[in-house]
Amino acid sequence: MSQYAALIWQSVCKSQISNNKCCGFVRVFRGQKFFPLLFLIVVALPLSAHAGAVDKLKTFIATTHSARANFTQEVLDQNGNRIQKASGIMEFQRPGKFRWTYQKPYEQLIVGDGSKFWLYDADLNQVTVRKLDSALGSSPAALLSGSNEIERGFTLTEDGKREGLEWLRATPKGKGQGNSFNSILMGFNPQAELAVMELFDMFGHKTVLRFSAMQRNPKIPERQFRFTPPKGADVLTD
Repeated sequence: MSQYAALIWQSVCKSQISNNKCCGFVRVFRGQKFFPLLFLIVVALPLSAHAGAVDKLKTFIATTHSARANFTQEVLDQNGNRIQKASGIMEFQRPGKFRWTYQKPYEQLIVGDGSKFWLYDADLNQVTVRKLDSALGSSPAALLSGSNEIERGFTLTEDGKREGLEWLRATPKGKGQGNSFNSILMGFNPQAELAVMELFDMFGHKTVLRFSAMQRNPKIPERQFRFTPPKGADVLTD
């Protein structure tokens, strides 16, 4: 299918169908242009070279309280063809605060303020908002930016080595609305840094995230995790 979006929050997506918009992990499509948005957080973490990928991820969750990084994201279809490529800057602060600024090819913003999830589309001047706890559930966002969701919501297994990286697989335990992805792969480089994530959704598409210029536990101003809808913006709620 040429127009597709993987849904993490089906109720949010349904409210935007009339605008050819769909937010989930989060992603938005405009005709043939597919623009992915998501708020997964990763950061470089020095760990023992002998630790497995699962142990590295658990240590990352326990010791990384905030992060900032540049990112690129590619979405591939069932045949491995690239649907879209996006880039921007991500920031997070536990628990439940994050900011993803998509700069290319379209300007969009997602913000978690600790209680609410906000998605702002500058092109449409449209805001989507819902409660953060119901939006996250057992999602990839909860895996990395929550408190203990890594144990509660996902089954973690070692997934071998390839392309010079050590991999783990995270599989959601539940089958609820929050689980748009069938599995997530995380690749650690020889320096024990989480370098790549691959996400496989219910439609057979793959999202590949790569991170650079990572900072671990930086001081991030609280204003980065606040959002006020712009004047005149359409605000969609559950």
